[in-house]
Amino acid sequence: MNAEEKRLHRLQILEDHIGQALQQSQQSGELQTAQNWGKPLDLGGGYAQTPLELRMGYKILKDAGVVPPEVELMRQIEDQRQAVDAATDPTQAQALRERLVQMQQHLALRLEKLRITGSL
Repeated sequence: MNAEEKRLHRLQILEDHIGQALQQSQQSGELQTAQNWGKPLDLGGGYAQTPLELRMGYKILKDAGVVPPEVELMRQIEDQRQAVDAATDPTQAQALRERLVQMQQHLALRLEKLRITGSL
């Protein structure tokens, strides 16, 4: 048996095991107690627009309540905008604006690299 045949055999065993576990869960009624039982999967907004190679990782992060670094940076940019708007001292406002521009440039570069290469 060559390496590819071994790999396919292991996958078949795994699929059989998963199938058996699902069948047992269904028979015991465990599946029906799931929150979204019988409803279509909600993969969330933006799932289809996310590059294929990042979908699984981003989905895991989302399910864990963790946002991707780009989203966190967007939140920080919004906080920085509010700080600029609230600043009363012109010197402080200028420093906050400069930091805001740096953050926006950093985000733009990350997103552009992601668009071009599909990874960061």
